[in-house]
Amino acid sequence: MLQIGMIGAGFVAEFHRKALESVRGVELAGVYALDGAEELAQRAREAGLGDTKVYRSVEELCQKVDVVCMFIPNFVRLEVLRKIIRAIEERGAKIKGIICEKPLARNMAEANRMVGLAELVKSVGVSTAYFENQIHMPAVQNARLQLQSVEQSIGAVHLTRSAEEHGGPHEAWFWDPKKQGGGVWCDMGCHSIAVGMYMLTPTGKPPDHLEPVSINGTMTLLKWGKEPWVSQLRNRGVDYATTPAEDYALVTAEFKDPDTGVRSVAQATNSWMYDAPGLRLLMEAFGPGYSYTINSLESPAGIFISDIAAESIVDGELALEKAQATRGALTMQPNEPDLYGYAAEWRDAIAAFEQGKDALLNFRYGREIVRLIMAGYMSHEKGKALDLTDASVLEELETYIPLIQQGKGSEVL
Repeated sequence: MLQIGMIGAGFVAEFHRKALESVRGVELAGVYALDGAEELAQRAREAGLGDTKVYRSVEELCQKVDVVCMFIPNFVRLEVLRKIIRAIEERGAKIKGIICEKPLARNMAEANRMVGLAELVKSVGVSTAYFENQIHMPAVQNARLQLQSVEQSIGAVHLTRSAEEHGGPHEAWFWDPKKQGGGVWCDMGCHSIAVGMYMLTPTGKPPDHLEPVSINGTMTLLKWGKEPWVSQLRNRGVDYATTPAEDYALVTAEFKDPDTGVRSVAQATNSWMYDAPGLRLLMEAFGPGYSYTINSLESPAGIFISDIAAESIVDGELALEKAQATRGALTMQPNEPDLYGYAAEWRDAIAAFEQGKDALLNFRYGREIVRLIMAGYMSHEKGKALDLTDASVLEELETYIPLIQQGKGSEVL
């Protein structure tokens, strides 16, 4: 029975806590967080996930668990990983696996340090998992399985379109480009470019099999720089009048299969201005003579709430993540952790850690996604497509910090 320890007790930690209810062979043994740890631990105990305890530090937690998870804000991940590594190297913590929620880092310099730190403890049997749930979505996996023989007969998918859209993040730090790393492209583009590339990847090949050829990105601030929205953000401590970030991103990336030379294209669309029922994940994949489509807002379930009844609604998000209404005919998803791939990514990571291996997606893979995110920002700043086969471009990306991430978004938005 693997003992899981969570660092962080916010929105995504709760999603993972729910996902663990569908995973065998694990207990949520401990939580460390600045806020919300007691509440998360209580919900875990009530759900039968073990005798979940609250710990006073990262180091103390690491002494009591087999797997440690970083479900914390982007701007503290590197610092926390250093503490985990010290707990292993200096205090003898017997950690089997380290999990990091997407994105791995805010830029390439941070991503390289994250990978380097993980490499320090690989020799003592510590594996890594980069949590990108959309690749593990059952709808994605089942579609690929169903079409496997077709793909082998006439060729792999050559065009994908992926989108993640909702009305905006929960926490104020997500909106702060210097803390989060940017706007919607850093926050959600990492999902869309990853799953888009994955759907293009031939069956049986690793997730990083395809070679990036070029990328063309456009970032825009369409809604949250206007009133009354900009004032709403100011009330939360973020001023988009002076330090804006993009709320809409459109990025197209071209890839090449190194085995066959065949090229393919992934289009990614992300927005924080999707004023609709709630979170929408939309994936489309087109191959030679076949295709598949996934839309998370198409549900077999729905609810209706009248104006009178709406006054007693406690939390609209009990029905759907990022729900923007509490009355009328509403979309309902009965099992979001499974639908979005959270439970499946846990099963993959746990199986890998028990065998002393990295998960399907590891920290090195997460670094490659950071590279594509940075390339999207650089393309927008330069106003042209980037050649990702050009050594000088790749070298520039290693030290590149987007202007939006620097708090200078007004220069490019």
